[in-house]
Amino acid sequence: MTAKPKAIVLLSGGMDSCVTTAMAARECRLAALHVSYGQLTEARERRAFEQIADFYEITERLHVDQSYLRRIGGSALTDPSISLREADLDAADIPASYVPFRNAHFLAAAVSWAETIGASRIYIGAVEADSSGYPDCRPEYYQVYNRLIAAGTRPETRIEIVTPLITLRKQEIVKKGIELGAPFHLSWSCYRSQEMACGRCDSCALRLRAFEQAGAKDAIPYAAQPSYHPHAAS
Repeated sequence: MTAKPKAIVLLSGGMDSCVTTAMAARECRLAALHVSYGQLTEARERRAFEQIADFYEITERLHVDQSYLRRIGGSALTDPSISLREADLDAADIPASYVPFRNAHFLAAAVSWAETIGASRIYIGAVEADSSGYPDCRPEYYQVYNRLIAAGTRPETRIEIVTPLITLRKQEIVKKGIELGAPFHLSWSCYRSQEMACGRCDSCALRLRAFEQAGAKDAIPYAAQPSYHPHAAS
């Protein structure tokens, strides 16, 4: 039998990274990487990372401190003086929650670790459809980054970034997670709160709408739980 390839999963602790981990675990031997970058819910996301990694019995883990992104600023996730808007799922602009070029920093750490431990894949739960419109969640971004990896690593190194969710709608991600038994109850998506999810930021709204569209119940606690899924008139 051929041994499963070794892969790193970028595990933020959110819904998308949780499902990505469930998918990657079926195909690879996993190491898990988590980044703290000075985000408002840093401690809660770290806890979700540890609990999901425990669930999948991932023993090889790396926690990276990229808190310099808070000092750089420019995002409502890292700078409390920048307002985090109430959910607006129809907005076409890039929201203040965008952390400038964040995923490049995450991936750079993952590539360095992958080359060190002999991992051939890096899984990241980037989503283009039903997302907040972040420019570093587009397929072409990862195509370019894969070329950068090839140009900037040893000649014999073969590392590929894998984005299994990138074309899926959020409700499809929920359905995929349910199918795979992903531990949604351990994940955390809220941008604001570390105790009960606020239910009113863009990330909560996308998650709540996805579960409602999928006909499923979200297990995490919410301070408010509005409906973001307009039902068709009967």
